[in-house]
Amino acid sequence: MRRSRPNVGFKTSASRQCLIVVAIACVLLAALSGCSIPKLCCAKKGPDLPYDFNGETTAQNSADVGIEEFFDDRVLTQLMAQGLVNNQELKIRNQEIRIASNEIMARRGAILPFVSVGARGGMERTSKFTPLGAAEEQLTYPVGGKFPDPLPNVGLTANLFWRIDIWRELRNARDAAMQRYVEAVEVRNYFVTQLVAEIATSYYELAALDKRMQYLNQTIAIQKQSLEVAQAQKDAGRGTELGVQRFLAEVRKNESELLIVKQQIIETENKINFLVGRYPQPVARTEWDFIVLDSQVLAVGVPAQLLANRRDIRAAERELAASGLDVLVARARFFPRFDITAGIGYEAFNPRYLFDPGSFIANAAGELVAPLINKSAIKADYLNANARQLQAVYDYQRTVLNAYTEVINAITKVENYRQSVQIKQGQVAALDESVNVATDLFQNARAEYVDVLFSQRDLLEARTDLIETKRQQLSAIVKAYQALGGGFLWSSSGSTWLDVYCEPLLIEPDEVIMPPMPEDAVDLPEPTAASPVPAVPTMAPPAIDPQELSQPDQVSLQPAHVDPIWANNPAPATPNRPVSYDQPAAYPPPVLIENPLRP
Repeated sequence: MRRSRPNVGFKTSASRQCLIVVAIACVLLAALSGCSIPKLCCAKKGPDLPYDFNGETTAQNSADVGIEEFFDDRVLTQLMAQGLVNNQELKIRNQEIRIASNEIMARRGAILPFVSVGARGGMERTSKFTPLGAAEEQLTYPVGGKFPDPLPNVGLTANLFWRIDIWRELRNARDAAMQRYVEAVEVRNYFVTQLVAEIATSYYELAALDKRMQYLNQTIAIQKQSLEVAQAQKDAGRGTELGVQRFLAEVRKNESELLIVKQQIIETENKINFLVGRYPQPVARTEWDFIVLDSQVLAVGVPAQLLANRRDIRAAERELAASGLDVLVARARFFPRFDITAGIGYEAFNPRYLFDPGSFIANAAGELVAPLINKSAIKADYLNANARQLQAVYDYQRTVLNAYTEVINAITKVENYRQSVQIKQGQVAALDESVNVATDLFQNARAEYVDVLFSQRDLLEARTDLIETKRQQLSAIVKAYQALGGGFLWSSSGSTWLDVYCEPLLIEPDEVIMPPMPEDAVDLPEPTAASPVPAVPTMAPPAIDPQELSQPDQVSLQPAHVDPIWANNPAPATPNRPVSYDQPAAYPPPVLIENPLRP
């Protein structure tokens, strides 16, 4: 007898038909599920970034000057180094970076198959008065014999679940997590610039209080001499008790004010101690004349450099990129989802048959599911993602506007307060001379005590105003440095604060890429020659004339190895300790601007 061969052609034709049916089903599901995707809202155009800072631009930028060169005060930079090591808020920011890194790990894992193993056991009894129960009464297992009643069941299986990322939903979620990781790094680095500025501001406030206490002690000493003269004139019959009591009251008033200033010094010292992460203790400061400190002209660069130097702008940019990816993730949920499930293992009613070849079980299935009716939740998530994207756009615009405004306020305040200090110095000099003249006249009984009293009081008030104005000027210098983006570089040689406190990055820089723009996203205008900085934020670097900048390659929004964030920072010799100043640092002299706080 001739054995009939299987119809191979028929099987192949059936397989092809099955594939065609599956492909048609995929197309229909995608078309039906994607035809009702709502349109996205567009962001409004923001104001154009000006070409200059109220008519002022420079070829250099103070943000490129390191902390050591800018402040040129070893005691102050030592405090900053301690703050970068011990500040608890900075440590909290570092843990935020680790949380963001762990989110990347979770998003990466969602792309890969999930495999689980497990064992199970149980029992079941079926009613004999049902078709299934009646049929089981007639069954025997292969070795022979009836199945036990109730029927035990034990199994050992390995299961697989894999969601195929057809529409890049999972990969876009991973890329969004990477963007937010870099955002966390930028937020931490922006806090570093704020911490440096706050320590410096408090340090100069402490110096102002020291100067104020010095002037109070001088005034009290002069008033005590006038009190002795008034007492001597009274004893000689050339004066009255009224003059004595008026001078005594003025001495007591200034002695009381002296105690208040001492308390302010203690509180300012403790504020610095808190910033550097230590318990209250005296704060050392350099011995210099507070009043004669003056600043050089700050190099403001061009406004476009704020996009590269300001860490809060760079963080807002990363949030903008992540929110765009979130829109793509939400969009993918409108389309079919393809899941693969599979499992292998052993199952038997008796454990001794568990690993018998006849107990082997296996299953595999693919599932293609798409939302069709009642997609309200998906639409809501999609529209919410779009709303958060618009929030990110407006937050980026607001951050750029705020950065530009801070620079304008700071640099104008530096100049105006500098001129005010000069005028007040002339006022103090005149009042100082008036005190000498009034004192001489009073000692020779040619002037009343009121003239001496008022001249001393006016001199003290003028000195107090001069100190406060000078403090505001120095605070404005520090604020301008921070507003331009300074305070990240530790030295002008290129080392960053990470050399003081080494916190390694947890992902490779090449892994973070800018996302593609969705088809129905905001229509961004192309940059033109008349608009060197785009009105609506984009991910491309601004167009700047290379002749205007000494280092135009630093104005980049893309992560790169030349970027301070991704710089290869070797660990210090003694990690997690303040930098040592026993040996002078071999830094080259500043090439951008002179130290702005050098007398």
